[in-house]
Amino acid sequence: MSGSRFFDRIAWSVTALTLVLTVLFMNGTALGMEVMARSMGYENRLFDHTKVHTIDIIMDEWDDFIANATSEEYYSANVVIDGEAYKNIGIRAKGNTSLSTVASLGSRRYSFKIEFDHYDSSKSYHGLDKLSLNNLIQDSTMMKDYLTYIMMNAFGVNSSLCSYVYITVNGEDWGLYLAVEGVEEAFLERNYGSNYGELYKPDSLSFGGGRGNGKAFEPPAEFDGSDGRKGGFNLGGGFGMGSSDVKLQYTDDDLDSYSNIWNNAKTDITEADQYRLIESLKKLSAGEEIESVVDIEQVIRYFVVHNYICNDDSYTGMMVHNYYLYEKDGQLAMIPWDYNLGFGTFTSGDATDTVNTPIDNPVSGGSSDRPMLNWIFENEAYTGLYHEYFSAFIHTVDIEGIIEEAYHLIQSYVEKDPTAFYTYEEFETGLETLRRFCSLRSESISMQLESGETSENMNYADASAITLADMGSMEGGMGGFRGSMSGRPSENTPIEAMSGGPSETMP
Repeated sequence: MSGSRFFDRIAWSVTALTLVLTVLFMNGTALGMEVMARSMGYENRLFDHTKVHTIDIIMDEWDDFIANATSEEYYSANVVIDGEAYKNIGIRAKGNTSLSTVASLGSRRYSFKIEFDHYDSSKSYHGLDKLSLNNLIQDSTMMKDYLTYIMMNAFGVNSSLCSYVYITVNGEDWGLYLAVEGVEEAFLERNYGSNYGELYKPDSLSFGGGRGNGKAFEPPAEFDGSDGRKGGFNLGGGFGMGSSDVKLQYTDDDLDSYSNIWNNAKTDITEADQYRLIESLKKLSAGEEIESVVDIEQVIRYFVVHNYICNDDSYTGMMVHNYYLYEKDGQLAMIPWDYNLGFGTFTSGDATDTVNTPIDNPVSGGSSDRPMLNWIFENEAYTGLYHEYFSAFIHTVDIEGIIEEAYHLIQSYVEKDPTAFYTYEEFETGLETLRRFCSLRSESISMQLESGETSENMNYADASAITLADMGSMEGGMGGFRGSMSGRPSENTPIEAMSGGPSETMP
């Protein structure tokens, strides 16, 4: 009898503990408990960046798929990833200006998006639903995107995992690509747990095509920003070409004023979600209750790495795009995306000016029209925290080591890549330029922090010996453009397209 009562007590104790844990799990956020990220299973498989992985794409319709690439239609394919086979997955070409540039060059080396669950919602790669395969266009270093994502993750920013992959198609060499974790359901669950919030990829520009990038947006005839139209196209204080909603400015409480956010939602959103985000933008633009509407640590960490990289093809640049906005319970965070034109290579201007870009004045013309950044500089305490994090980044993230490890990892694959946009010699030149850029950028920032002159243009580091375009740029061309599969430019290919400069399909 006593034994029975003993086991009864144990049963009741287990039941009570289960109830307590259930309550805590269901109400953790309300009780002040942080929602924890979770391990998905794919992190240390495909995204083990200590080796080059293999992906074989098996498709009978490959030639038709490539010929129809600019339509971005999904085709069915089988893929073998490091020896593991996945049947009937969705694959399409992807990109914005990069998509049209590949087509204008007569190349076949498109970037691809793989959806493991496109035809069967139960399928995944060890929990991963979406995967980008980036073609490394406009990047002779083959590692501007790679280096950025590795630095972001090393510094604690919620960002995509990545690794190098060597792609074959039906068993034939295709080339070295960068595999990047898609910022979708699996990413959200990995970083924020199963009870994640809402995700957006705000964009108002349709340059170069691409899915979900504000194709319906029409700029007004005059860019003076004085027409007061909802979501209006204006140059603003930072001379940004994006609309006010994509700059994350509050204009009014009308849902239609934020169409470039809603039209690019990546999660299913409700009207309540929309009004909650507008209320957050209102406080953000007014500089009120920042702690309640901004994930302080995540956003500062994001802008530390982002502003180190000097990427004008972004929220802080003229185009005002290439970022994800995450919102949960009214609190906002930035998620990085697309850095192949980072390290000053979007415009490839004066190298000395670029490496000395003031960390407190990273937006040309000032950051007053970029509220997601400007709050940092409007408050001395936040600015001081930003400087502390910048110092920590410079002294703890081994940028040179990341570059060297990646170089030794991919060197032989670059040599044999049949579709690469650059010759091996251009790769070596670009990589040496990247090394020197990072060394000089770190030197300049260290001196900015030491001197306290963090908002003025001061030539702390002399970069006159390097040419930014050597790393590959929007204007700097596709280099040697080698390989029969890449489709060398024909005599009818426009000179502008061959040089990477403006063409009829580019902005």
